Amino acid sequence: MKPLAYIFLIISLQLLASCQPSQKENKAMQNNHNLTAKEILSKPEYLAISYGGYRSKTRNNQPTLNQLKDDLKIMHALGIRILRTYNVRLPHAANVLKAIHELKQNNPDFEMYVMLGAWVDCKNAWTELPLNHNEESEYNEAEINRAVELANTYPDIVKIIAVGNEAMVKWATAYFVQPHIILKWVKYLQELKQSGELNKNLWITSSDNFASWGGGESQYHTPELNELIKSVDYLSVHTYPMHDTHYNPVFWGVLPKEQQLSNTEKLDKVMNRSLSYAISQYDSVVSYMKSLDIKKPVHIGETGWASVSSGFYGEHGSKATDEYKQALYYHKMREWATQNKIKCFYFEAFDEPWKDAHNPKGSENFFGLFTVDGKAKYALWDEVDRNTFKGLTRDGNPIEKTYKGEKTDLLLDVLVPPVKNEINLNH
Repeated sequence: MKPLAYIFLIISLQLLASCQPSQKENKAMQNNHNLTAKEILSKPEYLAISYGGYRSKTRNNQPTLNQLKDDLKIMHALGIRILRTYNVRLPHAANVLKAIHELKQNNPDFEMYVMLGAWVDCKNAWTELPLNHNEESEYNEAEINRAVELANTYPDIVKIIAVGNEAMVKWATAYFVQPHIILKWVKYLQELKQSGELNKNLWITSSDNFASWGGGESQYHTPELNELIKSVDYLSVHTYPMHDTHYNPVFWGVLPKEQQLSNTEKLDKVMNRSLSYAISQYDSVVSYMKSLDIKKPVHIGETGWASVSSGFYGEHGSKATDEYKQALYYHKMREWATQNKIKCFYFEAFDEPWKDAHNPKGSENFFGLFTVDGKAKYALWDEVDRNTFKGLTRDGNPIEKTYKGEKTDLLLDVLVPPVKNEINLNH
C-alpha cells in the first residue's frame, strides 16, 4: 500500500469512528421510545387522551385488532403519545397493548404509551344485592393481578397503573369504595415494585374526582385519604365543568354587561370561566396536598366536554353542549395544561355509543373529538386542513370534517347560555 493511500485510510477510519454513537449515546437512542412515566408526564408535547375503541351500543362487540390499529394511527398523527384505558376485565385493554406492540414492531418511529386502568368496585356492585361500600368486590383481586400481568408483558408500553376510576367519589353510588380499599391495592403494587416483581419506574396512582382527592367537602378528608396521597406516585384528578353547568352552575352564564357582545364573544367569556372553574378544582387538590406537607405531581386524569345532549346540558337544560363550545374548551384546556406542564388526559378520543345505549342523544355518548364513523369534530377542523390525517381512515371512512366543513351550519346548533346576574367561581 502506498504511504499516501495508507494515511487517507487511517484518517477515514478515524472520521468514521468519530461519527459512530458512543455506548452511552447508543443506549439513549435505544431508550428514546421507552421513556419512564416521570419523563412522559413531564413532556408538554406528549399529548394524552382517554381511549375506548367501541363502535356499537354494547361492549360485547369488541373492536378488532385492525380497528384498534387504525384508531392508534389517527391518534398518533394528532400528537397523542399516551392513552388511558379503564379496565382489564374485558379484552379491550389487552388488545390495545397488542396493537401498539405490533405497530411498534412494524414501524420503529411509532411511539405510544398506556396508563392502564384497573377497575375497582365495592361489594355487590352492579347486582341487586345490598351494596357495601366498606368492603370490596371479589373481582378486584383478579383485576389487579391482570393489570400486573399486562404491565410485565408490555413494560415498554404500560407506564402507569391507575387503581380505580372515580371509585372513591360518593356520587358513584353504584360502586364506590372507601379510600382504604384503594390504598390497599396501591400499597400492594408499590410493594411489587420494591420486590422487583414490577418495573421500579412504573408509576401507581388512582384516578378520581377532585373532591375525592381532598379538594371538596371535609367528609373526604380522612386519614386513609391522606395515607393514599402519600402512597401514590402522583395524583390523577378529574374535573368536569360541563357537568356542573347543571349541578353547580356558579360559573355558568352570560353576565348582563356582556349582552351587547357578539355571540362568539359571549361564548368565549363563558368558556374562559369554565376553564377557570376547572383550574380552581385542580388548585383545590394541590392546596389540600400541600396542607399535608406532601409534594407530589398532580395531573388531570380526565376532563372533557360533550358535543350533544338531550338532557341536562342541552337545549332544555344549561345549553352547554355543542361542537363549538367543545372546541373552545378543548383548546383552552390544552393550552393551559401545556403552559403549566400539566399532563391532561382529555376525555375522549372517539364517541362511544355504548355509554348511554338506551338514550341515543345522551351526552355520555358524545365526548369524543371524533364521531363513531371517524368524522373530525370542530375542535379538529384545523388538523384536517393541515392534512394531519391524510391517508388515515376509521372503518374505511376518511377523516373529514363534521357539518361538511360548513361553519355557518355548525353555528346554527350553537346555543348561548342564559344571562346571570352574578358569577361565583368559588366551587
